[in-house]
Amino acid sequence: MKLLEGKTVLVTGASAGIGRAAAIGAARHGADVVINFSRDEAGAASAVAEIEALGQRGLSVKGDVSDPATARDFIAQAVDAFGKVDAFVNNAGICPFHAFLDMPVETFERTMRVNLHGAYFMVQAAANQMVKQGHGGAIVAVSSISALVGGEYQTHYTPTKAGLHSLMQSTAIALGKYGIRCNSVLPGTILTDINKDDLADMDKRERMAARIPLGRLGQPDDLEGPIVFLASDLAKYVTGASLLVDGGAFVNLQ
Repeated sequence: MKLLEGKTVLVTGASAGIGRAAAIGAARHGADVVINFSRDEAGAASAVAEIEALGQRGLSVKGDVSDPATARDFIAQAVDAFGKVDAFVNNAGICPFHAFLDMPVETFERTMRVNLHGAYFMVQAAANQMVKQGHGGAIVAVSSISALVGGEYQTHYTPTKAGLHSLMQSTAIALGKYGIRCNSVLPGTILTDINKDDLADMDKRERMAARIPLGRLGQPDDLEGPIVFLASDLAKYVTGASLLVDGGAFVNLQ
């Protein structure tokens, strides 16, 4: 059963990691997919190739999500190519680990601009297109377990993920009358480029895995199913919700 048959799905930050897994998962479930990326030309090209190998149409659009104009351009190019936007996945994000007391202003502001401001304008642009189309839609934000717990070297990052979680709750209310559902996924520790340096220490990696009831750190494709579900009509009465995808880490804090 293909859960996204005939739909057009857009994913930001999809040249690697969770975004790439979500994009390819959407194609596996019958969607045409448009991906946003900022720098990794080769990664974006190979993601589109995988989408097309699954028999779906794929398109990559380069752009820095911290610039509000990127959101308008991304949506416009997707509509020009495939005619509509049925589901939008906001995934693009950064986490340059740094201590709190000497956090550089630019590091803080760049993280805010990419993770939170970028998400706001991307979601707004996608929602406007969905309202214009008149047949509803689904928006899924990739938040984080960091929306719920702190991190010593993530004082600039965790507020952005809490903000994404909150944004989905508020947009669920604002957009419900248009048939647009807004939900978030909250991944735990997923092995992606965003944390590869932090997890290069194998002892630390093993300690973190040992705290997870399912006994391992996450992989990007662990998010594929939850995101596809929330984007699909199987979740037609789910909005304003958040889904932890963390192997049980959050409930094992004692």
